[in-house]
Amino acid sequence: MESDEVREQLALVQRAEAAPYIDYPRTPWWYSPAVGTWVAAMIGAFTWWRSDAVLFTGSLGALIVLELLFLTWMRRRHGALPVPGRGTPPREIAAAWRGYAIALPVVAVAVALTWWLAGVPVAAGVAFVLVTAGLAVYERRYAAAAAKVRSRLA
Repeated sequence: MESDEVREQLALVQRAEAAPYIDYPRTPWWYSPAVGTWVAAMIGAFTWWRSDAVLFTGSLGALIVLELLFLTWMRRRHGALPVPGRGTPPREIAAAWRGYAIALPVVAVAVALTWWLAGVPVAAGVAFVLVTAGLAVYERRYAAAAAKVRSRLA
């Protein structure tokens, strides 16, 4: 009898620890394209790097303000917003985070090489495609990992 109670308490603790990682609203459909657009615009701002410092500085400032507003909205919407690399997520979520951490520098190198070989406008387009697709894949993998955690802890 006591061991059943202990198991139930342990399961309750595990569900509570996993809650911030699995109990939050889905990201909206426009999330991945919006982030891809933001990254492409950030890269595109470098078109004015040498020719027009005011346009360059203004566009970077506007994009940073947009990012801060977006992060504030996300934090309010999600409540406890899990951030890759922080906390102790369930193993399924940690695997999704590792995939994200591996893909991020690969995308950055691909965009940097494109920038170097083909210029800023092409790099911005490549960044849009890679970031949008990469985030869409990550979101699906994260959702699948969260479903596995919910199933395991049910």
